[in-house]
Amino acid sequence: MGFFDRLLGRPGAQADKRVGWFAKAQDDLDRYGQQYADLPDEELATTAADLFTLEDRRESLTRYAALVREAADRALGERPYSTQLKGLIGLLDGMVVQMLTGEGKTLVGAMAAAGYALQGRTVHVVSVNDYLAARDVEWMRPLFDLLGVTAASVGEADSEVSRRDSYTREIVYASVQEVGFDTLRDRFLTQGQELRIAQRDVVIVDEADSVLIDEARVPLVLAGTASVEQADAEITRLVGSLEAGRHYELAHDRTAVSLTESGIDAVEEALDVDLYGDDAETLAAVNLALYALAVVHRDVDYLVVDGSIKLISDSRGRVADLQRWPDGLQAAVEAKEGLTASSTGEILDQMTVEELIQTYTTVCGMTGTALAVGDDLKEFYELEICAVEPNEDVIRVDEPDRLYTYQESKERAIVDQVLEEHRQGRPILIGTRSVAESESLAHRLKQRGIDVRVLNAKDDSREADIIAQAGESGAVTVSTQMAGRGTDIRLADDKARESGGLLVIGAGRYDSSRLDDQLRGRSGRQGDPGTSVFFTSLEDELLTRVPEIQRFVEDGDETGFIQSRKAAQLVEHAQRMAEGENTGVHRDTRRFNDLMSKQRKQVLARREAVLTEDYGIDELLEKVSDREDVKTAGDDAVRQALRDILLFQIDDRWVTHLAFLNDLREGIHLRTLAKERPHEAFNKESMAQFAQFWSDVTASAEEVLDKVEFTADGVDLPAIGMKRPSSTWTYVAAESTFGSDIEAVVKRIRR
Repeated sequence: MGFFDRLLGRPGAQADKRVGWFAKAQDDLDRYGQQYADLPDEELATTAADLFTLEDRRESLTRYAALVREAADRALGERPYSTQLKGLIGLLDGMVVQMLTGEGKTLVGAMAAAGYALQGRTVHVVSVNDYLAARDVEWMRPLFDLLGVTAASVGEADSEVSRRDSYTREIVYASVQEVGFDTLRDRFLTQGQELRIAQRDVVIVDEADSVLIDEARVPLVLAGTASVEQADAEITRLVGSLEAGRHYELAHDRTAVSLTESGIDAVEEALDVDLYGDDAETLAAVNLALYALAVVHRDVDYLVVDGSIKLISDSRGRVADLQRWPDGLQAAVEAKEGLTASSTGEILDQMTVEELIQTYTTVCGMTGTALAVGDDLKEFYELEICAVEPNEDVIRVDEPDRLYTYQESKERAIVDQVLEEHRQGRPILIGTRSVAESESLAHRLKQRGIDVRVLNAKDDSREADIIAQAGESGAVTVSTQMAGRGTDIRLADDKARESGGLLVIGAGRYDSSRLDDQLRGRSGRQGDPGTSVFFTSLEDELLTRVPEIQRFVEDGDETGFIQSRKAAQLVEHAQRMAEGENTGVHRDTRRFNDLMSKQRKQVLARREAVLTEDYGIDELLEKVSDREDVKTAGDDAVRQALRDILLFQIDDRWVTHLAFLNDLREGIHLRTLAKERPHEAFNKESMAQFAQFWSDVTASAEEVLDKVEFTADGVDLPAIGMKRPSSTWTYVAAESTFGSDIEAVVKRIRR
């Protein structure tokens, strides 16, 4: 990229300026490499520890690149390509590195993690799941051992002892959820307890686009004693009896639903209420039940497994075990399915993935599709992109989309294509948008005598194995979305190559061209042959966002195929609309979360001051200093007791304030009825409530003083009801745009 690209701030334009020097350092790299090749292992590790003490940082980085190339060759039998070393330099410069599938990102991340650790930094390498974290740290362990740095992984099943031990290592591999949950757990520590995560220094984000963009808005939740949120059975039955088109109508994009005038009359008559009067609670319950009925679909958005709801991750197409819907939607869907309501629990604290990542001193990452979200990475994280060219030219053929009239004709065409290619022994991977579609295609293929491997949210236990076998000659694999990310598909033999390499079929465009590119990228790794093609239909959810494309249904031939440049342009337009909407929702969510995050930081700072500086303790001590029990107990015991009282009141008040904020946000879009702006109303009310926070904490603490007796052993707080949760549980609150849908509805139907 040139001067004008940098001037315009285009994604990736700063890479030449920041890491371009490395391309000119190849002679130095080779010279240093020859020196290190003669060193025994022990001396190599000693040399590595001293590299970053050099005054010239570029020389340090060049020397380290040469040394770690030699170390990887010895420890792993893998000698990094020059392109991988460029990616290493990008990570050590705090950038998001774009490297295509199969280019060796795992090794690049490990080399960078070791480089930061050798500088005395603590490094977290975060990924999308526990499996990848555990796999990668064991895979890279010989390299870490040779360089003399310690590493471990943290997973959901780890014991508390194991978890704490792992966090003492210089390099920790973990899923972003686990790090977030442990950060939330640390937030409730009291005197004498050690933090699980002593510091959040460097984070290297694997699959950075997925974590930093797709999952950025996802709240990670720490909950206490479980409670049950039950949907109104009468409202569930009533909404279930309503007729589509008559009582309610779906938006063109099928992501929102609203009652018609006839529907409003029917509900108001049945419940004897004025929906748009003062009964906002009933209005919200009706809309939730309607949303659960018409917008959220079984085997697309969720599964029913062993009597419970299992959400399907939007960004990965697999079961998200820890996820729940917010805003009462979980209870509404459970009621729709006739299931027993699940526990919710009192929310003790929460934070978004984006908020977690921004607590690190240095953020960098890796992905195959960074440029597509370059503007978002710059806007939300101030991150620049280093695009690394592939080691081998990509010779994959990306064919034009094939558009069909209906879902039925699209699936028939996919099956015909698979049958034709399968006869040649070609490996085929079909990517679908939903479980229902994956099972439908698998059923059709099996009926035609094709042996199909299915990887979807219903069975992701063998995810890596199934994906790894997708490059075998004659293999046909059907997978939802990006399941199996992190596992390369290698062509198994010459027959697979001679047949044309891996054929990737997309059964419909995703909401983002970036996800399309990720699916395409499963084929053609490291110069392998391959082909990609997307089949779409006018019934695909994405295309329903553009009503004008539906007129092309008349242009379909006898197979349903539509040959039209204008229609193809509208498909691209629909995808751009979806991408814009997702970015808009991100900004919208961020505006709500920003204030909550600032208030949370204030509370945590004050809490830390109580723990480490005795903030507020002297004021409380003055109020009890004349008491006989205080004099007898001794100063240290009394101060500790006062500290415990104040910490409890801070935590208890935060739980109450958080419940207020969540309730306020759940109904804030109804303020549109009163012609208020939701964000302004939310900020005004939340700030007014927070203004009383510290005075309420102090008043509550002072009330407790009259109820307790101070002894040399402290005070018995549980005896007066001040008992912390004996156990906590964690979950991920699935992103919901429900509030935005309500806002759209009330703007249209203001009564």
